[in-house]
Formats: sequence, structure tokens, C-alpha cells
Amino acid sequence: MIFKIEGVGNIDTSNPLDISIPLSNTSENPRAWYVDLPKIEPVMENGFIGSVKAGGSVNFRNISFNPHGHGTHTECLGHITPEIYSINKHLSQFFFTAEVISVFPEKIGTDKVITKKSIEEKLVGKKIEALVIRTLPNPEEKKHINYTETNPPYIELSCIDILNACGVKHLLIDLPSVDKESDEGVLAFHHAFWGVPNNLQLDKTITELVYIKEEVIDGSYILNLQVAPFENDASPSRPVLYQINSL
Repeated sequence: MIFKIEGVGNIDTSNPLDISIPLSNTSENPRAWYVDLPKIEPVMENGFIGSVKAGGSVNFRNISFNPHGHGTHTECLGHITPEIYSINKHLSQFFFTAEVISVFPEKIGTDKVITKKSIEEKLVGKKIEALVIRTLPNPEEKKHINYTETNPPYIELSCIDILNACGVKHLLIDLPSVDKESDEGVLAFHHAFWGVPNNLQLDKTITELVYIKEEVIDGSYILNLQVAPFENDASPSRPVLYQINSL
């Protein structure tokens, strides 16, 4: 189906570009923050068997996972506040103009950092609602990494200035965090992005652990950002991009 977006272009909903990573209970599932693998297990109680393969009438499974540590997830400022804020309540719109950019993190000491310079040169003059960052190199193995204690790349705090200038409310990245893995709990980028504690940005989101395939070229898209309706600071999510065709 073709949809016309006034002043932007047309999108073909029959050609979605899904940038989420599926959640599974196998070693293929990505992990971060010291969590073990997700669990997907049939209920076995009081003679009930929640597995057709094991003789039950239906498949009826419990799923145990951590949204922050087990794959693509979207979070709101409740991730870092003493007050409880729910992503389900504060993400109330789902389609956004988006820009995909690819960057090589810069080696700074023992860290790899997405610098202000690397983002700024790709976003000059842009006005966008969502920014999708693909780090390079971009092997498919990214979808299966255990990031714990690997000191992954992160975003330089000064990049906030560029995001604010472009009007970015939704930031998506193919890393387990926008901040350094071990920073003594400072989480400087999270705090600056959400204006915590003095200028709370309730409508902004961060989506981590996406995977952007090579065929998704840098440029402008429409983003559909959907989350499972958990009343929690974060939820598993399925961000989908749509190419924009000229009017």
C-alpha cells in the first residue's frame, strides 16, 4: 500500500526495513549488562503440559528476559529517575521523520567514541524527529554479541548539541548503550538527552541494540517505532524504516 505524506513523499508499506533483533533463548541472542540468556519454557504445573511436542494440547510458554540486556528495546527517562515513568504512556506517537547515518567510532585512549564531529558533518541543516546511528564496521555478528565487559563504543556527550539543533526526539543506535559501559553510574548522555533532573523531556526516547543491514543506505526515511505495551521504563521494540519516494 502506498501512503502519501504531505510535504515529504510517498512510502510503500509493502517494503518495510525492520531494524530490530529477534529475541530467542539461544546463544544467538545478544546480551549485555551481565544477564544470562532469555528463558522461553513451557508451563508444567498440576499435570498440565504447555508443549504440544511433549504431549500437551497447546503451546503455553513462560518468557523471562530483561528488556535492557536482551535485544532491541526502547526506553524513556524513567530509566534513570526515581519516579516511575512508563514507556507505554510516554511514547504516544509512532511515525517520525528519520535520518540513518553511518559512523566510525574514533579511538580515544582505550575507548571508541562516536564524536560530535562525525555526527555534525552528516546532519548539517537537517531537521528530523529521529536519528538512527549505524556504527562501522557493521558485521552481522553484531546481532549475536555478548557485550558484557567489552567496553563497546558510546556517544560523546557534546553530540547532544547537534541532536538538539536538529530537533531529534528519538535516538536509535546499534549498541547496548549511548553511554560508556563502566562510568561509575554517571550516565551523562542519558541525563543530558532527557534533561534529568531539571528539564525533563518526557516525550524523548532512546532505542538501543538495533541492527541496520547493509542494504539500508544512509539517508532519509519514515520510522515506525512500536513497543510492546509494558508499564515499565523500557520495552522490547520493533523499529521499522520505510523508504521515502518523491512526490
